[in-house]
Amino acid sequence: MQASRRSAWTHLSDESLLKQCEVDTYRASGPGGQKRNKTSSAVRLRHVPSCLIVIAEESRSQHENKAKALRRLRHALYLELREVIPTESLTPAAIALFPDYLEARGSDGRLNLGARNPLFWPTVGIVFDVLVAVECRVSDAAKLLGVSTGNLIDFLETDPKVWQQASNLRVRFGQKPLRSST
Repeated sequence: MQASRRSAWTHLSDESLLKQCEVDTYRASGPGGQKRNKTSSAVRLRHVPSCLIVIAEESRSQHENKAKALRRLRHALYLELREVIPTESLTPAAIALFPDYLEARGSDGRLNLGARNPLFWPTVGIVFDVLVAVECRVSDAAKLLGVSTGNLIDFLETDPKVWQQASNLRVRFGQKPLRSST
């Protein structure tokens, strides 16, 4: 699969990705003591090329908030931006070789990645690309990804933002939103 802008952006160093952003700092409101209201520690990143905006304001440290915002921006790139998969690559064998999916499945052939695993978010990007290619039919996507429908649903349920985005995509394609198995 040809590298898209998403791949180019997600593989940038933090410094390079930050150079593509407009950075705003501001005073966050809410709990945190007097220091929180006196310093501009909250950070808003606007990724100019993709128009994505993320914020981090939970820490009293601007440096920590900037690092959290960069991590959230990477997650947002995988959640929001789709790569078009060429028709000739819409086979289980071809998808298994995609760089961001190559090591996603365990030795049992299942997607058992936790949200803290560094492979999780790149895998989310590929899963959503495949879902969009098959108009969000989960069983068709599971076949192409080489996993069971139940395993794919479990993977999507790993993170609430992933679950919500999957439901939003399904609605966009005229499908019913996903229902939680729990």
